[in-house]
Amino acid sequence: MIENISQVEFSQRRAALLQQLEDNCAVIIQSAPMVNRNSDVDYLFRQDSDFFYFTGFNEPDAVLLLTRVAGEVQYQVFCQPRDKKMEIWFGYRCGEQGLLDNFNVDAAYSNDLLAEKMPELLNGVKNLYYSLGRVSLNERVHGWLATMRKRSRQGVIAPSHLLQLDDVAHEMRLIKSATEQDLLRRASEISAQAHIIAMQVCKEQMMEFQLDAHIQHHFAMNGSQQAAYPSIVGGGKNACVLHYIENNQQLKSGDLVLIDAGAEYQYYAGDITRTFPINGKFSAEQAALYEVVLQANLECTAMIKPGTSWGAIHDHAVLVITSGLQSLGLLKGELHELIESESYREFFMHKLGHWLGMDVHDVGNYKQAGEWRQLQAGMVMTVEPGIYVAIDNMDVEARWRGIGIRIEDDVLITATGCEVMTESVPKTIVEIEALMAGGSV
Repeated sequence: MIENISQVEFSQRRAALLQQLEDNCAVIIQSAPMVNRNSDVDYLFRQDSDFFYFTGFNEPDAVLLLTRVAGEVQYQVFCQPRDKKMEIWFGYRCGEQGLLDNFNVDAAYSNDLLAEKMPELLNGVKNLYYSLGRVSLNERVHGWLATMRKRSRQGVIAPSHLLQLDDVAHEMRLIKSATEQDLLRRASEISAQAHIIAMQVCKEQMMEFQLDAHIQHHFAMNGSQQAAYPSIVGGGKNACVLHYIENNQQLKSGDLVLIDAGAEYQYYAGDITRTFPINGKFSAEQAALYEVVLQANLECTAMIKPGTSWGAIHDHAVLVITSGLQSLGLLKGELHELIESESYREFFMHKLGHWLGMDVHDVGNYKQAGEWRQLQAGMVMTVEPGIYVAIDNMDVEARWRGIGIRIEDDVLITATGCEVMTESVPKTIVEIEALMAGGSV
């Protein structure tokens, strides 16, 4: 059984964060708010990833204040106060005492006291770190600082340096702990089994959203209360729309269907794409393009290990896909010139992959000092080459048009290489056709 992240680990994260900051500093992180969907209906709450990463606290309208002054550390949280009437309607709240009892905080306050208490708690702090790009938090911070400056004659000293927290916090999130790796494996496996079910139940005339319903059902039945992102279920030409989420068309025999879907488990995301024939058999053109994408997926995955450059892996995908398109006649010209001119972008217009973690497109810089960064053990990335032949691409023969293919896996970089956490989902033509014909995985 996979354990939740312990309060010990959350405490270690906060300590590691402060160790990277100068003394006489404060860190402020704001929780996510409830978001209105329509009328008096809200979206299902999902905590801000940075806030959860450092607290494990899963309620809206909270603020974390972490300070280190003269070597003394204080961890304080503002939260919604207990309110019996509100709890009858919307559910139980932790409240200040709950934070003290369960979250290792040094002090807890009602968020009703933010305007009053925060200027007091920031008094004398020199360096204030927070996410500078978040408008609502910016407004709050500048309000607190304005209050402090008005009290300067009373000896109140406002922070003089406002610094970006994201650079430090997001680099921490980029390297996953052992527990995080286990949670990502679980998210990946739930996602993988959902894709297998989709291959097994798919049939012509089914609606795209019906196929998605099988996926979402498996997510929910296995501990994923919501998907990591809206699923893409694109049949035929819809597979050529990279972020197609309407999922409202009928699946037709002879077409491929591209499914990009991932479960979120305990705040960690799975992210898998598989493309397969609706009638269970690839056509000659579909198979030819599919084999090019599969070759790119396999060869790029084999390159992943500590010390490999992110850019080198993407460049190899470009080489494989451009060469394949040239061989099939969809691109014409010298291979070097096709790559140099980026002619391949008509068919492969996105990067090979992205970081994966608490966010499906997770945080962390891809370059350092202007150079593509080298992979390190504990990073998690996707590998997702694709070929998309637009339905209106008159530069290719009609038989190729409207074919969209992507093959995406979730890959953990290990000390000696990598672990493909989504390897249980079939991705060779033989495996897919056998599964869809009633075989087992």
